[in-house]
Amino acid sequence: MIKHVVCFKLKEYSLENMEKAREVILSMNGKVKEIKQLEVGIDLIHSPRSFDVVLEVLVDDLDALDRYQKDEYHCNVVKKYLGEVTINTIAIDYYI
Repeated sequence: MIKHVVCFKLKEYSLENMEKAREVILSMNGKVKEIKQLEVGIDLIHSPRSFDVVLEVLVDDLDALDRYQKDEYHCNVVKKYLGEVTINTIAIDYYI
């Protein structure tokens, strides 16, 4: 299994904006077949080094990760929205 983790820093910090980003990310459940598990968190402390929202996805293998990255819904809905509302992202992918 591979864990794909992405942290997002929003352009405009607010609880409403973080919840909207969380909702959009969670909308992949049942639409992106490669996802085995999906979790989204919202930052609690908003320190200078904090990111606002975190996505954690589990997929079977590197091929599934590649398909996930290219999935139409993931690209045209989720990535598009997040690209419009974020100023920075970081990501890591690793075997578990």
